[in-house]
Amino acid sequence: MRALQLVGDRELKQVDLPPPPPPGPGEVTVDIAAVALNHIDVWGWRGMAFAKRKMPLVIGAEASGVVSAIGPGVASVLPGQLVAIYGAQTCGLCRPCREGRDNLCEHVSGVHGFHLDGFAQEKVNLPARLLVPAPPGCDAIGAALAPVTFGTVEHMLFDNAKLEPGETILVHAGGSGIGSAAIQLAKRHGATVITTVGSDDKAERARVLGADHVINYRVDRFEGVTRKLTKKKGVDVVFEHVGADTWAGSMLCMKRGGRLVTCGSTSGVSTQMNLMQLFQQQLKLFGSFGCRMENMRDAMQKMARGIVHPVIDTEIGFDQIDIALKRMEAREVFGKIVLRVADEAGTECAKPRAA
Repeated sequence: MRALQLVGDRELKQVDLPPPPPPGPGEVTVDIAAVALNHIDVWGWRGMAFAKRKMPLVIGAEASGVVSAIGPGVASVLPGQLVAIYGAQTCGLCRPCREGRDNLCEHVSGVHGFHLDGFAQEKVNLPARLLVPAPPGCDAIGAALAPVTFGTVEHMLFDNAKLEPGETILVHAGGSGIGSAAIQLAKRHGATVITTVGSDDKAERARVLGADHVINYRVDRFEGVTRKLTKKKGVDVVFEHVGADTWAGSMLCMKRGGRLVTCGSTSGVSTQMNLMQLFQQQLKLFGSFGCRMENMRDAMQKMARGIVHPVIDTEIGFDQIDIALKRMEAREVFGKIVLRVADEAGTECAKPRAA
């Protein structure tokens, strides 16, 4: 079967691997339909591993597929069912796992595509408990974007920041995969959305998605425009995932008692912070990583009902992966790049959508 392996820094190779054996107890075989690319794929491609890993390593942290075989004792999914795949190998036994707080697993083995073999392969065996069935009306690409793109945002906005209707939110990098999801989810929830982008073309696309105000950060200082838009009060919530380049400005954008939720650091992992500003303004900071499987279910239900939709920049084949990662690294993408693994997996995959 075909697979994409990382064999060295910035070196990917398409290889033929033996298919997986019949699934064991509690396992299923999944025929991968689509893999959504993320910055974690760019980090791994660059060699930015935060834990020991062995190469060659199959890439791909976010995917959907169709169940083709089930092992003994599996009752949660059926052959032929479209599923979204949880991207971390959790234990399923610790207290957080039992309570549905999957991303706080105390014995997680790693993230697929980064520490463990990922999903850019035609078939894979997985524990059935890590699969979330897609509801009718959610296609393979929608399901592929549930584990990271939409699930992460659901967790950030509603579990952590607890965004309320009528509040104002600043969404950084509205043209990114999670940025485009955050604009939609926040707007449909009844929030006023301010977002930042890096070009006028992306600005127009962000407006179409529902952003009320769009700031081209290459032209204007986002913190100044945000404070002007909010009559110097600041926003209730900042959706942060850029890191060092935007952190100080993000702190200035919050109103007294405001909340900042962050899941990323694409511009750097270290920054300085004014502690007096933090406690005098009674600001709240939330770190957020991944999502709960319930967030994936909620996201796919919203996609199935047409409340939100995946924003697809490009669909690619195996031979276009290097070009795709370079475009992501250069921030030349609006929405998601999706690697199409199978068109005939029993579902109708979505075509690229205009924002």
